[in-house]
Amino acid sequence: MKKSLFKLASVIGASALVLAGCAEAPETTTPGDPTTEAMAPTDGESMETTEGTEPSGDFKACMVSDAGGFDDQSFNETAYAGLMRAQDELGVETGEIESNSEADFAQNIQAMIAADCNIVVTVGFLLANATEAAAQQNPDVDFAIVDNGSFEGVDNAKGLIFNTAESSFMGGYLAAAMSETGQVGTFGGAKIPTVTIFMDGFAQGVEYYNEQKGEDIQVIGWDVETQDGQFVPGNDPFGNIAGGRETANTLIAQGADILFPVAGPAGLGGLQAAQASGGNVNAIWVDTDGCISAAEFCSNIISSVYKGMDVAVFDAIQASMEGNFTSEEYVGTLENEGTGLAPFNEFEDEVPEETKSELETIKQDIISGDIEITSEAQPN
Repeated sequence: MKKSLFKLASVIGASALVLAGCAEAPETTTPGDPTTEAMAPTDGESMETTEGTEPSGDFKACMVSDAGGFDDQSFNETAYAGLMRAQDELGVETGEIESNSEADFAQNIQAMIAADCNIVVTVGFLLANATEAAAQQNPDVDFAIVDNGSFEGVDNAKGLIFNTAESSFMGGYLAAAMSETGQVGTFGGAKIPTVTIFMDGFAQGVEYYNEQKGEDIQVIGWDVETQDGQFVPGNDPFGNIAGGRETANTLIAQGADILFPVAGPAGLGGLQAAQASGGNVNAIWVDTDGCISAAEFCSNIISSVYKGMDVAVFDAIQASMEGNFTSEEYVGTLENEGTGLAPFNEFEDEVPEETKSELETIKQDIISGDIEITSEAQPN
């Protein structure tokens, strides 16, 4: 039995998300104006923005969230950071609007078009149909979509996608190396490719650890062969924090001591469950460095599988502004650092040096092709 790697943590409840109404007029922010604040997505408070350069002429970059909102401590928030960086560094005017449900997507995109946006960035696989339709109907507007590929025959829409099976493979190997019980668990928000790609890579990384070490660490919550597993219940699974906590507790009851929640805000329920375990359960976060986006849970986050959505969004906005925009997909990989493992933060001294060295070797072997990632959800 390895020396215990876990720290005692008190229970800190995550705040319930209160989404802003999509019926409100879209927010517009102008860099350099100290009286203008960015939209406040979840708690009624305006998010502060950094005073940037002077506005760059008439260029306006806009964003539409999915139902998680811009303060989801996950992929919407990271994508939104790219928009704010463009405001700060490029001096563009910005606009943004949140969605409460899938029924809002088309009308929210149309609201951004009506606001004279030069580029509209939509956040999430679920906005694909609405984004494609809007791009076809508005050829003079550029579109970029996070977590979905480019659309065939649509020249003004760019997909921003990430091969997180590669980085999740590393996360699975790390989870297996850190498990005390020999059981690790994962759950998703919904059975869609941008979720299952994480779960595939995670399970394959655990399998690789077993092959290399002669161990038999079990993955609970995802079966690669059947492509089915544990998902958050409810009509709004990604926003269902209580459901995420319940799902995580189900995995913990089955023996999982490392959790890998792939569920947006609902994943915070998994972090709550880990924190309430009295030091027996920890987690690997996704999309962002959890010690930054969900800092109150940092003592239970070993590492995070990140996606560089902020960089991809910024680059798409800059290309549009400079007249270099194309529909060619951006694919974030380990090689171009569009995805990877975040720092170990409070676990820096707990992760064995041998494991750190092995993870670096695995990264290089994935890049070179010596390790083949097999997830069917990977970008082509």
